[in-house]
Amino acid sequence: MVAAAFLGLAVALGSGLTAPALAADPATLSGVILGVGSNETQRIVTWYSSADTAQQVQLAPTGALVNGEFPASAVTFAASGAANIATSGGYNRHATITGLKENTAYSYRVGSTDGWTSAYAFTTQSFEGDYDFLFYGDPQIGSSGNLAKDQAGWVDTVNVSLAANPNAEILVSGGDQVETANTEAQWDSFLAPTQLKSYPWAATIGNHDVGGKAYEQHLYTPNTDRSGAYYSSGTATGAQSGGDYWYIYKDVLFIDLNSNSYATSQGGGGDAAHLSYVTDVINQHGGEAKWKVLVYHHAIYSPADHAKDADNKVRRVDFSSKFSDLGVDLVLQGHDHSYSRSYLIKNGAKANADEQPGAADVYPGPGGVLYVTANSSSGSKYYDITSPDTTGTSGAGNGADPLDAGKYWYNSVQNQEHVRSYVKVAVRSDKLVVENLRSGTCAAPNAAVELGKVSWCNNTDAAQPVGSVVDKVTVHPFHGDGQDIQVNVPNAAPGEFGWTIDGYNGLVDLGTAIDHNGDYFEATGSINPIVVSDSRRSLAPWSISAGVGDFKDAGKTFSGAYLGWTPKVVTAGAGAKASAAVGSAYDDGGQGLSVSRGLGWADQGHARGTAKLGADLDLKIPGTVDKGSYRTTLTITALSS
Repeated sequence: MVAAAFLGLAVALGSGLTAPALAADPATLSGVILGVGSNETQRIVTWYSSADTAQQVQLAPTGALVNGEFPASAVTFAASGAANIATSGGYNRHATITGLKENTAYSYRVGSTDGWTSAYAFTTQSFEGDYDFLFYGDPQIGSSGNLAKDQAGWVDTVNVSLAANPNAEILVSGGDQVETANTEAQWDSFLAPTQLKSYPWAATIGNHDVGGKAYEQHLYTPNTDRSGAYYSSGTATGAQSGGDYWYIYKDVLFIDLNSNSYATSQGGGGDAAHLSYVTDVINQHGGEAKWKVLVYHHAIYSPADHAKDADNKVRRVDFSSKFSDLGVDLVLQGHDHSYSRSYLIKNGAKANADEQPGAADVYPGPGGVLYVTANSSSGSKYYDITSPDTTGTSGAGNGADPLDAGKYWYNSVQNQEHVRSYVKVAVRSDKLVVENLRSGTCAAPNAAVELGKVSWCNNTDAAQPVGSVVDKVTVHPFHGDGQDIQVNVPNAAPGEFGWTIDGYNGLVDLGTAIDHNGDYFEATGSINPIVVSDSRRSLAPWSISAGVGDFKDAGKTFSGAYLGWTPKVVTAGAGAKASAAVGSAYDDGGQGLSVSRGLGWADQGHARGTAKLGADLDLKIPGTVDKGSYRTTLTITALSS
C-alpha cells in the first residue's frame, strides 16, 4: 500500500566557485569604463591592456559572489580590439554584455584566467516606464592647463550629480572629454570618477576628441556606422575618430552624430550624410520609442563664443528644418561652454512668436524642437555670453530677441556664472522635464576661476548653492488633431507554481495481491491525483516526479523496485504532459519506482493554468515474499526554474 508524503522543491541555479585570480598578471589592465549598449539589456565595457592577449568580461549577479569570488555560473563575453595608436601604446579591448535582466545588481570584471581586474558593479532598473538621465557638457580635461584641478572639478560634478540622482540610468556626453585627443594623462583624469564603471556613459565626439583614435579606443559605441561619410577626413582608417551611432533606452531613441564632419570639402559626407543617417534611423526605429533625442557637440543655438560660427549658421537652416520634419523632440549640444535653452524652433524659426522667455512649460505643436547647450561640467573652461547683431531673427541670423534685446532671438534662457553645472532630463510618459543644475560654486574646485582664466564669478553659496536650479522647463508633447489615450500597464504579478493532492489524501490501498501460480503476486490501483497550478509570468518549465522506498511490515521488507506505473494527464492544463511508463522490476529487472521517476512535465513557454496528473500503479512481487500487510511512502518532488 502506498501513501503520498512530502514535497521537495528545488531550483538549479549552479554552484561552485572559480579558482582565485592568479597573482601574476601578464597584462596590465586599465581605463575600464561602462558604456551604453543597443538597449536596456546591454552594456559595453571598454578598457586598455598592456598585452595583446585574449580577454573577456565576466559577469554574475552580485548576490552570487561568495567572499568576492565569481561563481562557476558566471557568464563571459569575449573581447575584441587592436593595437593602440603609437603615442598611447598597448592595446584596446571592448566587449558587449547582453541578456541583462531588469532590477538586478550585477558584478563584472575584465581580463582572463591569467588575471582579472577588481570587480565592479552596476544595477539595472525596470526596462519600462519613467527614468532620468544626466547630460554633461565639455569636461575638456586639460584645457585650464592644470590637469589636477580639471580632474577635481570633473570628479566633483560626477559625485554631486549622482549623489543627488542615484537612480539616474545613463550619463550622456556633450563631447570634448579631453583637451588633446591622444594625451593619455588627460584620458586618465577623465576616467577618474569611479562611477564611470557603474553608470553607462553615452559618448559624443567633440572637436578636441576627434584628432586621434584615443576616443574610439576608450569609448566603444553601439550600432555605430563607421563609413567614411561620418569622418571629417572621409576615411575611418585614418588618424581621426568618427562615426554616427544610435541606441534605444526605454522610451527614448538616441541618435549621436560626429558633428566634426560638416563639409564635404574636408573629405567626408558632411551634414548631408548626417541628415540622411538621422532620417534612416528614425524611419527604421522611431516607432519603437516615444521620444527622439539627438546629441552632437557643435551647438547651433548657443549664446557664447561659437554662436556666430559659420558652420553653426549653416546648420541652423538645414539641421533645424529636417529635425522638425522628422519629429525630433530634444537636441543636446556642447562646445560653447555656457548654458542655453532655446525657444521651440520649427524649420529654422521660433515656432510660436508668443512663447515667453524662461517659460516653465512649452507645447511644441507639430515640428517644434527644443535645443539645449550645456555649460562646462568640470570648470576647466568657460565662454562668456556674446551680444546679438543685426543679421536677422530667423534662419542663420544672430539678431536680438524681440522679447529680450540682450539675448539671441533663438534662446529662451542664457546663463553664464562661471560655475560648473549639469543637465538632468526626466523622461516621463507624458512629458520631458529638463533642468540645468549647479554642481559647484565660485569656490574650488573650479579651475578656470582658481587660475584666473576668467576675471569674475557670479554666484553666492547662500543664494545659489550646489544643487540649485539654474533653469527648468517641461516639454509637453503634441497630440495632433485627435485625442491620444494612454494607459499604464503595471508588471503582472509573478504568479506561483505549486501542487497539491486532489481532495483528501487517503491511503492508496491496493487491496490483496493476486497469486499467479506461486510465481508472483500482483496488485493494481491508482495514486491520488496531483493538482498542478502554474500562474507564473515567466512560463518556466516544470516537472513532477516521485519514488518509493522499500515496502515494510515490521521486520519484513521487499524492494520498491517491484512497483511500476503508467502516468496520465487526468485534466489538461498548464502545458502538462504525462511522463513515460515505468515497469515493475519483476518484469524487466530494472529499478521500478525505487528511484525517482517522472510523473508529468511542461516545456518552457507553456500556457498558464491548472492540470491534474494521475498514474495507474502496477505492483508485481516475487512469490518468495512472506505474507504480510506492507506499506511504503511515495515521495513527490517538484522542479521548476
